[in-house]
This record gives sequence, structure tokens and C-alpha cells, in this order.
Amino acid sequence: MKISVGKDDLAQGLQAVQNVIGARTTLPVLSNVVLVAGENRLELRATDLDVSVHAAVPAKVESVGATSLPAKRLFGLVREIESAEVEIEVDGKEIATLQAAGASYKLHGIGADQYPPQAKFKESAKVSVGQGKLREMIRKTSYAVSQDESRPVLKGINVVMEPDRLTMVATDGRRLALVEEEIEGGVKAEFIVPSKAITELQRLLQGEGEVAISVGEKYAEFEIPQENGEPVKLHSKLGEGNFPNYKQVIPGGDKMHRIPVVKEELHHALRRADQITNDKSNSVKLIFSENNLSIVANTPDIGSGRESLAINYQGPEIEVAFNPTYLMDPLKVLEGDEIFVEITDSLSPGVIKSNTPFLYVLMPMRTN
Repeated sequence: MKISVGKDDLAQGLQAVQNVIGARTTLPVLSNVVLVAGENRLELRATDLDVSVHAAVPAKVESVGATSLPAKRLFGLVREIESAEVEIEVDGKEIATLQAAGASYKLHGIGADQYPPQAKFKESAKVSVGQGKLREMIRKTSYAVSQDESRPVLKGINVVMEPDRLTMVATDGRRLALVEEEIEGGVKAEFIVPSKAITELQRLLQGEGEVAISVGEKYAEFEIPQENGEPVKLHSKLGEGNFPNYKQVIPGGDKMHRIPVVKEELHHALRRADQITNDKSNSVKLIFSENNLSIVANTPDIGSGRESLAINYQGPEIEVAFNPTYLMDPLKVLEGDEIFVEITDSLSPGVIKSNTPFLYVLMPMRTN
């Protein structure tokens, strides 16, 4: 294999694929990135066996071939090279020589045939979603994904495809975030995208254009357009198991009070109150009374605090306690100046909504 490739193109391709590689891998070859030189292009692929990312960059190919090289070292070397072009030649012992201007470096590789092959999957559903729209949907739900290893079915975002709608839901059992967007040409499908793939998608979804989502029984693929060059593809195993029936936990009914609140005022008040909490006493009280919302924090050995916000509310007094971090999370990602807090009493879940197809359900905390 012998090629010449633009330094910036190669660095961009390596940047796209290398983050999927874990810090500690059970197989040495999983620390590598596969390079495949074909007709006027260089393909790159990296995987951790659950998620893989593919990119391709233009190259002048003198002789075709494939190898795998240490991803972090290769990226670090290419990034520091000052020449606009990099020549890469790989010999029969999988030793790659990188030359640029007056510099020459050798990296020891592993044969591409020892690299895990890409898993094949039979596509059962496909839909296209605007990249910006998909990015925002993930941003509004990913913080609610569970980190609990004992509940793997919650360690991802549940995606529900319908002919005219795409829904994403995440929950950790204490709170639930749901967002919907209208789409065209969708089909019925439901699947869980694991947290590792979600993290990679958040990193890769930086531009515009339509993302093609293909789904099979055990895998999904996201084809992400790039401003310059070929699309980057993310291929992921799907989460196993059945996601809980999230519709059952969304409260509603005539007894709920819907209260408009200025988002930034609430957010800043909660940030201040959060300074008076600790790991053992991690709650703040919200007291809704006539045209007033009091936010109260009281933690033994630390201190106490109270402040009031003017609101438009004429219902009965309701006092409810929430984890302030969980309460602030949706406020960080919602657009607009106003949100709506829906509550029933001190023991029932609270709901946060906005003027977008989004809702957030939060379980209250019991206080003495």
C-alpha cells in the first residue's frame, strides 16, 4: 500500500473515527484504526465492537492495500506534521513509513485481516432527519439516560419511528425526557440507541443536511453528511430488551396546575439554592402560592436560603421538593424565555413543558 494524502483531510478523517476507541481495550488491534486504500480514496474505520465509525478522504493511490495503525499515535503525528501532504507506505511486515517534507516516521501496524469485520445487518426501516433537528433531539434527552449498569435497557435513548413523527425518550427511573419532531416518509419502528453511540453522535452531528438512519434487528447505522467530502457513518449495536412503557408515567388530568415561569429566573435561583445542598441532603423545596414561587434550601451543617419569584398563579398552596440538578437539566437545553411547570401535589411527579414538542417528568423527593 502506498498513498499520498492531504494532511488536513487525513487529520479530519482520523478525528472523526478515533474517539470511538476506548482508553483500555482487551484486544491490542482495537487500539488501531483500519486504513484501506482504494480508487482515489482512503477509507478509515475504528470500532470498540459495539460502535464503529467510518470515514473516507480523497487520496492519490499508487498501490492499493489495507493495514491498521495505532489510532492515537497516528492522529497525533499527522496533527503535528507541518507539510500539506503526507505519504504513507506500508511494507509486508505491516510497518508504515510516513513522510512529509524532511520528516520520516515509522509506525508498527497490525494486519487489517486481524481487525474485527463490520457486522452485517438487514435493513428493516430507514428514515431521513435533518442533522440540526436530530442534534437538538439528542441534546434535549441524553442527560436523562441512566448510568446504572444493573438497568442496561435504560442506558440509551429509545427511538420511536412513525410515518409522520420521530420520538426520542430517555429515563433513569427518577426523571424522563421526551421530545418529538415531525418527519416525512417514516415507517413504524422502535429501538434503543446505547449511550456510547449517543455520545459519538453528539460529537459527529456538527453540520447541516439530512442524516439517513437505517435500522435492522440488532444494528442501526447513521449516515452523517459532511460539508467537505463523503458522509461519516456510525454503525451501532442496538440496546437489548424492551424499553418501559413511558406513556404510563406521564401524569395528566384536571387536578394538575399549569404555571408559567420565566426560565432564566428559575434557573439562576436554583443554581444559587444548589450551593446550600450536599450529597446527603440534595433537594430544594418549591412553594407555589398566590402569584409567588419560593425556592427554599435548608441543609444542616451548611446553611439555608430562600428567595421568591413573581409568577402568575392563583391556585392552592403547593409545596414540593425536587433534586435541583435534575430540575436544572432541562432548563439548560430549552429555547425560549418561558417554561410551564405542571404540578398536582407534594407527592406526585412534576412536569416541565415548553412551547415546543418537549416534556420532562420529574419524581418529587420526600422530606422530613
